Amino acid sequence: MMNAKELVSVYDTIMSIPGMNDPIKIDLKISRRNVLLLSQAINKALSSEASADSVNLIDICSPESKEELTTFSNECLLKSGLNELNDRLSKL
Repeated sequence: MMNAKELVSVYDTIMSIPGMNDPIKIDLKISRRNVLLLSQAINKALSSEASADSVNLIDICSPESKEELTTFSNECLLKSGLNELNDRLSKL
């Protein structure tokens, strides 16, 4: 198993591959249930604290990437009409 420093180096190398910052268009058709689950997964990943013993890709991504994920999640919720429901669920 690689240590945290080695993992960061590998992840950084992967994220530096040419074309990784190029925008792509995705035609996505998923159920409202999965939009809600995807939104919850994104929010949970972005709000969790980085662990000292394990490093995940989300832990080392840039603040801009995290903001893009949040925006994507919010847009999916708006398009599916689940923004209000998601807000209510987050208050539970």
